[in-house]
Formats: sequence, structure tokens, C-alpha cells
Amino acid sequence: MELSTPLQYVGDPRKAADEAAVLESAGLDAIWVAEAYGFDSPTVMGYLAARTERLRIGSAVLNVYSRTPALLAQTAAGLDALTGGRAMLGIGASGPQVVEGWHGRRYDKPLGRTRETIHLARRIWRREVIEHHGITDMPLPAEKGGTLGKPLKLLTRPVRDTIPVYVAALGPANVRMTAELADGWLPFLYAPEHAAKIWHGPLTEGTARRDAALGPLSVVAGGLLAVGDGAEAVRDLMRPMIALYVGGMGAPGRNFYYDLVCQYGYEAEAAAVQEHYLAGRKREAESAVPAELCELLCLAGPEGYVRDRVEVFREAGVTMLNVTPVGPDPARLVEQVRNWL
Repeated sequence: MELSTPLQYVGDPRKAADEAAVLESAGLDAIWVAEAYGFDSPTVMGYLAARTERLRIGSAVLNVYSRTPALLAQTAAGLDALTGGRAMLGIGASGPQVVEGWHGRRYDKPLGRTRETIHLARRIWRREVIEHHGITDMPLPAEKGGTLGKPLKLLTRPVRDTIPVYVAALGPANVRMTAELADGWLPFLYAPEHAAKIWHGPLTEGTARRDAALGPLSVVAGGLLAVGDGAEAVRDLMRPMIALYVGGMGAPGRNFYYDLVCQYGYEAEAAAVQEHYLAGRKREAESAVPAELCELLCLAGPEGYVRDRVEVFREAGVTMLNVTPVGPDPARLVEQVRNWL
């Protein structure tokens, strides 16, 4: 099992990059850079490339609406060149509130767009001359307003012609497609005890259609990490994030995270969280998040307990444990867990 961490999204990205370099020395294998509607991910990843030597750097995630498949492929190739072959392209559909509200793009055909991006990116990295007509047209045909476009191939020669593609997916159809086509899977709010119940079917169906040349699907999941006496208190730090996603990331009936928590068996609690959050009662929404769910989404407690949690994630199929160290010495925590893997 490998070890990764998400770059701290709020705050000074330069300070976060300095901390990432320290974690690299402690044995961290990879780092994931979010985007949402704050600082863009590629700029930060480029800075990380200069601050690190061995760490693999991935986007988690770049949405498939605000950038064309060609630009996503170029970004990954550029990062791969800067890092000497350490790039990972994490993509996803995001959600309608960000795509429509921030990027001004219609939220349609999320699976088709993701599938097409994977297909085109791999062709572009092989420096094929691209002529493709689907959701994206390359080149733009005359009937859609094209005038001077012609089929092109990537101008520069990439370091690798196969860059790992990871997909953020939760719903069954998206997970099925991820297991079929992607190099890795980036689930969110991943409770390993419930993983088989929710995703075993889609993962099995997708894997049955998977090209053997891709190798096994990498699964990246984890949570807050704290080890020692009293570390259980760290679990409550999950409450604001869970409340935000379950309560506020989507309207009622159109919230992937709400649906997932209901599938975990917390229907009443999810409804309470959403009701409070949408009414502006954020503290009440956080209080309504069940303590058991916070525990399942963390690795926080005495050393023996956390070591057991690591094995639970491993047995659930996680191949890259993605942890956020909490405490005065994050590097020590990373080194400690690295020695357990």
C-alpha cells in the first residue's frame, strides 16, 4: 500500500508546498491537489514540481467541463515534463453548482465527457493526429462554425506516452466506467466498512470489461490521521466538511454525497444535516453528523486502533492510503504510518 496526502487547500499554497517537501522526506509517495473554485490546481502543481524530487503529484480533481480534453492532456503532459514522469491526472465531473455557477457551463453528459477525456488524452500523449467527433469535435466542423481547423497532434514530445488517469466517482455507472477505463479511482467520503455493499457490483462489472494492459485499478482513500491518547477528538474535525458536502453540495434530490451517506444507513441523519444546512444553521448541521460516520471516515485514535484501521482500508481494496495528518508533527505521523504499510 502506498501513502499520499491531499495538499492543504485553504491558506498559503507556498507554505503548503514547503510542508509537502518535508512529508516527502518522511516517506510520502504522492500528493493530490484540489481545485473546486479556489486557486487553480495546475499552477500549484507546477510549484510543487519545483519543490519536490520524488513525490508523485496529482490533480484531485480537474473537472471535465471547464477545460477541453486536449487542454487536460496538455496540462498532464506539461506537469509530467516538469517532474520527470511524476504526474497523475485526476479528473471528474464535479457538480452542477460549480460547473454551472462558477464556470458557466451546462452540466450535461458527465459520464460521456469523462470517458471521452480519458480516450482523447491517451491518444494525445501517444502523439496521434486527432480527428474525433463526439461531445468534443476535433477539429470543429464547418456545420458547427469551424473554418480553419485541421487535425493536429501534440507539438511537444511528452516524457511518458501513458500518464496515469484517476477518476473521482461515486455513482454506480461512473464507478463502473472508472473500473473499466481508468488507472485509478478517487472515491470521496469513503467508509471502508460499507465499500463492498455500495461498490462491489459496479467495480466487478467494470473490471470484467477492463483491458488487462491497464493492470489492477488503484484505489485512493483514507481520512484524517491522528495517533495517540486523546486522538479520537480529531474525528470531530470531520463534521464541518461532512455537513458541507451532505448538506450544501447540491439541491435536495441532486446531491451525490447525501445519497451516499443514505446508502451507508444514515438516512435520518443525512436529512437532518441537509435541512439544517440549507436553512443556514451550519452549527446544527455539524452537530447532526453522526459520530459513527466521523469515526469511519478517519484514522484517529491510539496506535493499535489506527493500525487496525489501516488494515481495514487495505482489506477494503485501498491501494493508496490518502491521509491528512493532524497534530504538531505531521512528518512524524507520515513516517510512523509509512513503517506500517
